[in-house]
Amino acid sequence: MAGAHRYVIALGSNMRHPRHGRPRDVLAAAVSAMGRAGLVIEATSPIITSVPLGPSQRLYANAAVAVRTAMPPDALLDLLQQLELTFGRERRGQRWSARVLDLDIVLWNGGAWASGGLVIPHIHFRTRAFVVTPAAAIAPLWRDPQSGLSLRQLSARLTRRARLPIGAAWRGP
Repeated sequence: MAGAHRYVIALGSNMRHPRHGRPRDVLAAAVSAMGRAGLVIEATSPIITSVPLGPSQRLYANAAVAVRTAMPPDALLDLLQQLELTFGRERRGQRWSARVLDLDIVLWNGGAWASGGLVIPHIHFRTRAFVVTPAAAIAPLWRDPQSGLSLRQLSARLTRRARLPIGAAWRGP
């Protein structure tokens, strides 16, 4: 595909869909819909479960896909938002509330992008294990253009267990 761009897209769902069912199935249906819409799906991560940010009480299903397309970032955003609408996403109401489908452009092979409210890399992705972990599973060597760290390195920073300082271990009574 001449002039193709590569993107990493984060997917999330924490609501059932009347036709597709539970959130995990919504994500699988969304990946299929992206393919039908003309995106070349290069890789799909395993689906993970995460706790919600904000007021929602429902657990999220999260994943990431690597796609290839000739679309520039703003056109891809339009397509992804249209797909969200077809799955019943409403962009009204409380921020970070429950949603059937959330699709976010995390990274693209063109580096950084900012136009019309779209910012790539996604401004919060580095701090969210539910985005970085699936993305690292499919594109571990992709680098964040701001920090220079790979997705594998970002994931390790977010998921490693904190070590006790030397001498801080409990020694008994």
